[in-house]
Amino acid sequence: MDIKVTPSRLSGAVSAIPSKSDAHRLLICAALSDRQTELIMDKTSEDIDATVSCLSALGARIERKDGAILVTPIIKTAETPVLDCMESGSTFRFLLPVACALYERVRFTGRGRLPKRPIGELTSQMKRRGVSFSADALPFETAGRLSGGDYELPGNVSSQYITGLLLALPKTREGGVIRLTTELQSSPYVDITLGALKKFGVDVKKGENTYEVERRQRFSSPGRVNVEGDWSNAAFFLCAGAINAPVTVTGLDIASPQGDKAIIEVLRRFGADVKIKGNAVTVSPAALKACEVDLGETPDMLPILSVLAAYAEGETRFVNAARLRLKESDRIASCENMLRALGVSASSDADSLTVAGGRIAGGTIDSAGDHRIAMAAATAALSAAGAVTIKGAHAVNKSYPTFFEDFKKLGGVCHVV
Repeated sequence: MDIKVTPSRLSGAVSAIPSKSDAHRLLICAALSDRQTELIMDKTSEDIDATVSCLSALGARIERKDGAILVTPIIKTAETPVLDCMESGSTFRFLLPVACALYERVRFTGRGRLPKRPIGELTSQMKRRGVSFSADALPFETAGRLSGGDYELPGNVSSQYITGLLLALPKTREGGVIRLTTELQSSPYVDITLGALKKFGVDVKKGENTYEVERRQRFSSPGRVNVEGDWSNAAFFLCAGAINAPVTVTGLDIASPQGDKAIIEVLRRFGADVKIKGNAVTVSPAALKACEVDLGETPDMLPILSVLAAYAEGETRFVNAARLRLKESDRIASCENMLRALGVSASSDADSLTVAGGRIAGGTIDSAGDHRIAMAAATAALSAAGAVTIKGAHAVNKSYPTFFEDFKKLGGVCHVV
């Protein structure tokens, strides 16, 4: 599906959708728990649906009701479950160790770029703890139950490796310790995991470079859990407020462990007017100035921040971005291509993207199958000189299926071409 977005003014308020990061973790904890859990969340996405489908394949019963998901814990089947992770890296990396802690054999499949995304550091550690793999990349079948013990993982490839093991270790007999061999990047994502585990009664001892899960811990359901509002997707509308006209996003927790709540401080550094009242954040336009942004802890913000930089005076440099080349698309290249297609000067190297501020001309961009590129391009169109056509705009379904509906509610003008 291709969508044409015409320059327009967004204004008003929109409610944040449920956090994909929080929902993945809470769904898995609920499925591993001792009794039924009700997760309060009124919207879903393709990635969340992938986790729901895989948990169902493992033996959980998951029902949707008004504004909530009911999760009845996993009852193991006699079959070898087949887990289709679709294009969700979180689903795959979280459930790989979890499923292997529960079953002797599991089949995994995936689509899009998922079979090419890194997994070797995690599988090599799992091989040391009793699991073998029929292939090095998806699709494959595992054999052998995962045991606990000491695990060594790099912290600069994917925090999802650490999350997957943290979710799995309580289901092993031994528990275990995860030791990081390099500095941890995207640490807020691990903090989200620790928060989810705590809600389900699992304690993790955090050291300087270690995470310890003691043996004989059990997942204990709190009964009812609210899924947080999503700062990552809220960032698109908050940046729209800085570019175009005041926009408010409600349902955001300022005390959330989500790393992308850093969008507030980044917007202020660019010069935007940001006001916080309770669970609502309002951003209004101002004279935007370029700055340097370190993406080490918040890599998912590059697409929308690169658009913000295009509207700022001066040259903005985004650094610590190498891992973005391994996302749903090569996001450094995808952002650079998007900006150039819209008439903005941008350049990159292995670890950074530099954007020269100026007027966005409009044009046609390819989403590269990446939901964040599609949403960033729509935001870029708001104050552009001409319309922006987004090829493959349906990519938003991965994380925010109602993005264009909310865009129109705020006054955005777009239609399918």
